[in-house]
Amino acid sequence: MGVYRSYSDSELAYLLTQGDELAFTEIYNRFYGLLFIHASRRLNDEEEAKDVLHQLFESLWVKRMQVAPDGNLSAYLYTAVRNRVLDVFAHQKVENRYVDSLQDYIDQDHVLTDYMVREKQMARLIEREIDALPPKMREIFILSRKENKSHKEIALELGLSELTVKTQVKKALRILKSRLGLVIYVAFLFKNYH
Repeated sequence: MGVYRSYSDSELAYLLTQGDELAFTEIYNRFYGLLFIHASRRLNDEEEAKDVLHQLFESLWVKRMQVAPDGNLSAYLYTAVRNRVLDVFAHQKVENRYVDSLQDYIDQDHVLTDYMVREKQMARLIEREIDALPPKMREIFILSRKENKSHKEIALELGLSELTVKTQVKKALRILKSRLGLVIYVAFLFKNYH
């Protein structure tokens, strides 16, 4: 592995296109720290920055054949991080629209007198917010809450660490709480909605 440290970025990029896992590991070790600082400054959220980098490096390996072997690897990675950060901001705008529409619903709630109507609407609202979670987080959350699987079972099924599963479930609950508001979120928890 030590010899890979002496390779230039373009040499590593070429080896990456050939499926060299050690080259990938060296690229990860060489760039992760700087890319993390870059992403966390933009996002102002270290957990979100970690997610962005996890997705970036996962994508880099999957799409390794598309990396220009003689291109500027550093510029390629920084551009990829910037694009992913912009995607996060775009997603947050969508989330904010959901929160606004949810607030409208809560403001008009006093008009709804039929308990069954409210319950159905609440269930639809909760489902919509679960569907709006990022795909991997949604999958983990559904396995946890609707299929009652343990973190360990989910980790084994999806090939993830238990800590990743636990973190994703916590994040999902935090997102749902912020989107649904405390009253609906508590109702969701007490109704054991799964």
